[in-house]
Amino acid sequence: MPISTSLRRVGAALLFLAAGLAHAQYVWIDANGTRQYSDRPPPPNTPPHKILKAPGRLATAPTPQATAEAAKPADAPKRAPTLAERETAYKERIKQREEQERKEADESVRKRDLAARCEAARDARAQLASGIRIRRFDANGDQGYMTEEEKAARTAQVNQVLKDCP
Repeated sequence: MPISTSLRRVGAALLFLAAGLAHAQYVWIDANGTRQYSDRPPPPNTPPHKILKAPGRLATAPTPQATAEAAKPADAPKRAPTLAERETAYKERIKQREEQERKEADESVRKRDLAARCEAARDARAQLASGIRIRRFDANGDQGYMTEEEKAARTAQVNQVLKDCP
């Protein structure tokens, strides 16, 4: 005689219910603040307020004290940075690198300008010290020659510039 479908369904439901009761579930918060699930009871040194579920006891929400202890574990390892934290750190490194490159470029330009200024000052000093007549033009475009006093003043200016040169 065949067994009816509804009888099979009732039998399966009873079987699952019995299997669920056979596998008792325990839930507790361990010393590191981690929620533990097991079919075996928690260690004997686990305080009762940290046991969240046990057979014959309804599941309860963690108490504020258990939640606070779970949030501050004693020897918890450092957590890995989140994606947002890694992205922020990456952007900060990029910003620092760009700033460093800008500073290096500015320093390079400054050194190049100083080298050009020093070279021009050395050339002017050599020309002033050579004893040749130095021609100059005034604002109207008239040609004239530097006097010895003008050469001495210009030499003093050139020597002042050369003090800053390496």
